[in-house]
Amino acid sequence: MCTSKSDPTCSTDATYAQCVLGVQRDLITATAAIAGLASFAFGFLTNLPVALAPGMGLNAYFTYQVVGFHGAGPVTYRLALTAVFVEGFIFFFLSLIGMRQWLVTLIPASLKIASTAGIGLFLTLIGLSTSAGIGVVSGAQSTPLDIAGCPVQYQDEFGACTSHKLQSPTVWIGIFCGGIVTALLIMYKVKSAMIIGIAFVSILSWPRPTGFTYFPYTADGNDRFEFFRKVVTFHPIQNTLVAQDWNIGAAGSHFVLALFTFLYVDILDCTGTLYSMARFSGVVDERTGAFPRSTLAYCTDAISISIGSLLGTSPVTAFIESGAGIAEGGRTGLTAMSAGACFFISLFFAPIFASIPPWATGCTLVLVGWLMARSVVDINWRYAGDAIPAFVTLVFMPFSYSIAYGLIAGVMTYVALNGITYVVKLISFGRLAPPDEDFREYWTWKPRDGQVPWFTRAARGQKIWDSESRHQKPASVHSKSAAEESGRWEQKPQSQDNVRELQT
Repeated sequence: MCTSKSDPTCSTDATYAQCVLGVQRDLITATAAIAGLASFAFGFLTNLPVALAPGMGLNAYFTYQVVGFHGAGPVTYRLALTAVFVEGFIFFFLSLIGMRQWLVTLIPASLKIASTAGIGLFLTLIGLSTSAGIGVVSGAQSTPLDIAGCPVQYQDEFGACTSHKLQSPTVWIGIFCGGIVTALLIMYKVKSAMIIGIAFVSILSWPRPTGFTYFPYTADGNDRFEFFRKVVTFHPIQNTLVAQDWNIGAAGSHFVLALFTFLYVDILDCTGTLYSMARFSGVVDERTGAFPRSTLAYCTDAISISIGSLLGTSPVTAFIESGAGIAEGGRTGLTAMSAGACFFISLFFAPIFASIPPWATGCTLVLVGWLMARSVVDINWRYAGDAIPAFVTLVFMPFSYSIAYGLIAGVMTYVALNGITYVVKLISFGRLAPPDEDFREYWTWKPRDGQVPWFTRAARGQKIWDSESRHQKPASVHSKSAAEESGRWEQKPQSQDNVRELQT
């Protein structure tokens, strides 16, 4: 933690800078280790093509809103890790009793579809940004976003371009050699097109005597090149292995604040991302909203959160870059297990993998965003009560730079619009209803077939693990639902979607 009063960022303290560099390399090792372990275990146990790692959006939330820049936030780094550890076990309990699965089915269908497309737009923004992409857009003072892509000498102290925008060679190398070449390979159905594009741009960027090299003759460039020359090396964790601060009593309300902020952000971010990746891979049952081994998947995700905190990382989640592997054809757990194995290998080849420039991967993220955004055609655009909340979710995810807040915005909009419509219809005895209400999606808070939690089945006297009881409702409940639905629609013309929903 920076304690200098004259320099709050300790930018001129050489000893502090050296300590920060050591912690960064510790965290690189920790991130690769937990990503390898969690991804391999997830693929082996669930047979889903989804890899796990510390989430990018959660990283930013953990760093800048909880811990603060250089430890200037309300919660210390070690106390925040303790909150993450406890939160993982709370997540495990919620997954075991079926609460997280029920939460996914509770979210309206159009919002879930919009979440997948919104994550695609989120990836696109990351791929275009200066921090982790090709560098064509950046933040600005007068506008939320601004065109970037200028050479280093034309950037101010905040990295914003003062002139010569879109004149950096790295931008055009990333666009043409990474984006266009990869897109052409995709058009011709070439396997591993995205990996080929990343490798092609990386190899072009490694020679030093070029204008787009990743190793310029500067202090940072020389440091990168010296690390790159090692090729094979292993950096052991030295500072973050025992990272928790268990003096919870002294922390008081700060610990509770950290725990609950992580809990409500993660319960939407982690759950929403994992569901969206499962849906993108085509294993989600559109009728029930379930996917195979969902309880095991959510439990593995939750345990990985606690294990990751022991290594000093922020909450582990299904990372949205899994869409790249799914786009290449990954459909089974072998995809996640292969990703986990590669993470383990990267522990010893860190100099190579750390030398892949961001402009080599930026256009790949944009192309994955394109693949995920195609799901917008499945949103129910015919009824504003479904379409507007879905659109809010779609745009709020990239613009707020948060999957969780995008879902929160969409759910709040859905509740406001449809709640007010329901009250008006109730007060007017059904006379004041939207003209196109027949096109709205079916929604209920009750668990659908195959989604009844085990404790609910036990309370009904059903067999907990009986497959038939998991997919059938009691006759009285089913008959009541059918009667309610038939009475609800008998006076109105039925759309094809409504007829299909009633049949299910």
